[in-house]
Amino acid sequence: MASMRKFSCLVAVADNGGIGKENRLPWHLKGDMKFFSHLTSTVATEGKQNAVIMGRNTWESIPKKYRPLPRRLNIVLSRKMSEPPEGAVLCSSLQDALDRLRSAPFTDTVEKVFVIGGATVYEEAMQHHQCYRLYITHIYKDFECDVKFPGFDKRIYKETRDIDVSSEMQEEKGIRYEFKVYQKDM
Repeated sequence: MASMRKFSCLVAVADNGGIGKENRLPWHLKGDMKFFSHLTSTVATEGKQNAVIMGRNTWESIPKKYRPLPRRLNIVLSRKMSEPPEGAVLCSSLQDALDRLRSAPFTDTVEKVFVIGGATVYEEAMQHHQCYRLYITHIYKDFECDVKFPGFDKRIYKETRDIDVSSEMQEEKGIRYEFKVYQKDM
């Protein structure tokens, strides 16, 4: 088996910490969706792809016409599903997914790994020693949500710059937001 690989979390968070309501995003920001798609699907090496790891509810929150997310290895975490969703790999836990990514054929075909939700998967991921980056879209507005981002220790994950991530304030439909990157020393 190959050595452990670093991975990142990617999330959009409202001012009040919300990330979802009734298994959907409570906002529709095209710029954030474009950022998400670009970050999770862009690779430096031809012939490779990135992996996105998500819980079953996050998978089900993606409209069917967009599942699986194209140009990415989709990994769904579930202890209840007996068969993998069409176009995805089924794993029983985050550690199971990370272990799978350390073995063939994924060691040669996957470039980067992103955890994309939900809240319990984020919480577990941020405590994992191989989680090194958080890509957070800070949305400067409160939204009614029934799922909250678990938060993180800014003494461990420190804000950093990434030349591939815009530092400009964004605005759509009267909603201001910006992309931030936090990194843990490894």
